[in-house]
Amino acid sequence: MKSQFPISASLGLLAFFAAPAQSQEWPRNVIHEAGILTLDAQPRTVVSTTPSVTGILLAIGAPLVASAATTPGPLTDDKGFFSQWADLADERGVEVLYPNLTFDMESIIGWWPDLVVASTTGADSILPQYPLLQSQGIPTIAVNYSDRSWQDLARELGQALGVERGAADAIARFDQNIAEIASTITPHDGTVTIVGYQLAGTYSVGKASSPQATLLTALGFEVAGLPDRLRSQVTRSSNFDFFSRENLTDAIVGDTVFLLNGTEKTVDTFLNDPVLANLPAVRNRQVYALGQTSFRIDYFSGLQMAETVATQFAAQ
Repeated sequence: MKSQFPISASLGLLAFFAAPAQSQEWPRNVIHEAGILTLDAQPRTVVSTTPSVTGILLAIGAPLVASAATTPGPLTDDKGFFSQWADLADERGVEVLYPNLTFDMESIIGWWPDLVVASTTGADSILPQYPLLQSQGIPTIAVNYSDRSWQDLARELGQALGVERGAADAIARFDQNIAEIASTITPHDGTVTIVGYQLAGTYSVGKASSPQATLLTALGFEVAGLPDRLRSQVTRSSNFDFFSRENLTDAIVGDTVFLLNGTEKTVDTFLNDPVLANLPAVRNRQVYALGQTSFRIDYFSGLQMAETVATQFAAQ
């Protein structure tokens, strides 16, 4: 279905991401998750070992030449690039650094990059290989995307790569698009709860400070987190609080539910779960999907999530 929103074309035709003006303040020290790196000159050949951050690098206009790819699946193109930014990567000529998140030192050396962008968390972390990269004299910075907004990472990477203006421009574009989408939305009364429902067998509620909650707030919703009375039942906490299935009903206090990574099928499963039958959101059928790319928010998946919400809450 053709989107009605102004950013829809930008998701597939992203030529407006022109290379930003370059910073001239070199050398500079870059403080990152694994230490401090001194860059004598602005990087001009960058590779990413973390597909979870590649979209941000593309959005800010980094001189990216190659990125690691994940295992191809429903959320990727046939190379293993995430679908929300794969077209732009192709337009930019970004090649696969190595496939299936299988670290390949020879591939990295083959590019002889001015800078490697790596992660310290997630399936694409190469932190154990960081000393090897150092021993080969390959400049590398490590970032933690698990507890940061994409905007914070964009600013951090912009400073490291000398494309601060590109980062600022990307954030401004994003904010403008979100504001335009918000003007088309009529939220329900009351609060909303973001639920991770049966995701790899887990159950969770999004914090009010999570990237997904921040985006929903910008769209006009009021997000409720986990009730304080269940705080002692949390088994793991990041941007979402995880708990056992037996606490699921008590954990969902919002009048409306948004399902993380949700699709229409996920919504149907949730609505027909007998354990949840008495929830107000279920009784009133106010349960909605956030889309399959909503698990980790960057420039591109954030816009996709906003469009998904807008199609379900179009102003009357």
